[in-house]
Amino acid sequence: MALTKYERRIRIKSRIRKIVSGTETKPRLAVFRSNKEIYAQVVDDVTGVTISAASSRDKDISSAKATKIEVAKLVGKSLAEKALKAGVETIAFDRGGYLYHGRVKSLAEGAREAGLKF
Repeated sequence: MALTKYERRIRIKSRIRKIVSGTETKPRLAVFRSNKEIYAQVVDDVTGVTISAASSRDKDISSAKATKIEVAKLVGKSLAEKALKAGVETIAFDRGGYLYHGRVKSLAEGAREAGLKF
């Protein structure tokens, strides 16, 4: 029997997390995507601390009337600005089992444009 979409994503996510983990010098950018919103956070897995976070529910982003892909790009830029203020320049990208396409790709491109390296 075929895997459900959720089971497939969990399997891919666990495969990615075996390889990608965040440290103090190179934290992990974790992405979560729901049907309506997108959330991203920069995490240091060694100490278990979230360094910075941004989502499409933030006041400055949610007021923008744009498509979901454009909103994801704004979330990436916002997250990158917060991370740079916190002293983070390079990150490890964790797409969370989602395909690198659409909103996830747009978020990554927005973060790169704002100055994060990965």
